[in-house]
Amino acid sequence: MPLRSPQLDTTVTAVNSALQRARAGLADVAGMGEITEPDDPEIRAVIRQYVRAFEAADVPALVRLLTDDAVLEMPPVPLWYRGSRNYGLFMRRVFDARGTGWRMRQLTANGQPALAAYAPEPGGGHRLHTLQVFTVTDGRVARNVVFADPGVFGAFDLPGQFSFGDFRHAR
Repeated sequence: MPLRSPQLDTTVTAVNSALQRARAGLADVAGMGEITEPDDPEIRAVIRQYVRAFEAADVPALVRLLTDDAVLEMPPVPLWYRGSRNYGLFMRRVFDARGTGWRMRQLTANGQPALAAYAPEPGGGHRLHTLQVFTVTDGRVARNVVFADPGVFGAFDLPGQFSFGDFRHAR
């Protein structure tokens, strides 16, 4: 009788076979070998440009920083956009709905470049809105995974609010 994995309710042989297929599939993923470290000077430059464009609500500049097939997603919200044009249309709606004058704080999340986005408050100051985690390949943003869950914010010990003056010193 073959050994079974009680957690997966299948045989060890079947689990090993699935693992082998998954590894082979990952080996074929385009661009996986092109991902660089977040402290790479080119990556830092791309993220700095993204911050400038985002804080200026400059959608065309944001779009120029994206790969043609860039993906923006917001788990667990069923929001998923593919392509620089769609990404740009979504960002335009964000700035139209939430206003301009956002502030960003640079971070690292799971070894990837990340930004905490602070939306402007009607009475002044800025409130933590999202944590954005980037994949940059070939000098462009290929993926932005955006988290709006306060539980995620807590893992990064991010302040919930900033006044403009305080924010400048926090970068």
